Amino acid sequence: MVFDRELKRYMQFVKVEKGLAENSTLSYENDLRRYLSFLARECRLSDLGGVTLQHIENFLDDLAELELSPSTIARNISSIRSFHEFAVVEKFAEANPAELVDLPKKAEKLPEVLTADEVLSIIEMADRTTHAGIRDAAILETLYATGMRVSELTGLELDNLFFEIGFIRVIGKGNKERLVPVGEHAQKSIEHYIEAVRGQFMSKKDRSKSDNKLFLNQRGGPLSRMSIWNIVNKYAERAEIEKNVYPHIFRHSFATHLLEGGADLRAVQEMLGHSSIMTTEIYTHVDRSLLHQVHKEFHPRA
Repeated sequence: MVFDRELKRYMQFVKVEKGLAENSTLSYENDLRRYLSFLARECRLSDLGGVTLQHIENFLDDLAELELSPSTIARNISSIRSFHEFAVVEKFAEANPAELVDLPKKAEKLPEVLTADEVLSIIEMADRTTHAGIRDAAILETLYATGMRVSELTGLELDNLFFEIGFIRVIGKGNKERLVPVGEHAQKSIEHYIEAVRGQFMSKKDRSKSDNKLFLNQRGGPLSRMSIWNIVNKYAERAEIEKNVYPHIFRHSFATHLLEGGADLRAVQEMLGHSSIMTTEIYTHVDRSLLHQVHKEFHPRA
């Protein structure tokens, strides 16, 4: 691992100075291995001095996609802050990017929701006269139309498309499968991408490595999660959206807009792939005014 030396030094410090129980020490180490692997693999960093606040926020939002418990996320935050403090003391870095924001509040806060108009403005920023723009439009349309996670999107294969019945088969956590309606706009965008662009990308690389992946980079390989991040951020900036926009906000907006439109909570749960209805309730915050309106309209004693 790229940051193996720094992690070993920190874990020695933790064991000697903090006197944590063995299980706690192991949990901290696992948290940091995941974090440092993210920095190296997704952010392509090899020096702790290059870590920024944005990198840390991206990682925390990545954790949110895993739907970890609040206590687990809080432990991850504690690990990251302590590690960066140690890195400054040991001269691995000159500054501690983790102290620039109140990380616990950032992690616990539900992501903002995009309005339907904001989603549309982001999607419309994709230039559909270029190969990359056609692909990016299909990616943005799919994120919003299906509410799938980034990991589910990057793993999507051609065999998962059942357009004759208007569904996409999504492979979620624990290899659990679910069928999600794709919608007319997203289906047309995906079909256009497959017909006009995907073959052009495929011709640039050994087909055996990615011949069934739906979304490819311009070198013919499968897209990474960080690539999806960059695509979403690029078009949000072009659309001049002031909110913090990242892939998971499309999932949250998907569910919220369905509920605001009157969709059944359990139907939304099924589409999101949540095993518990309580998780769906957390991820879909409907305005209280709408709840009052629904109660007043349908309850006989309201």
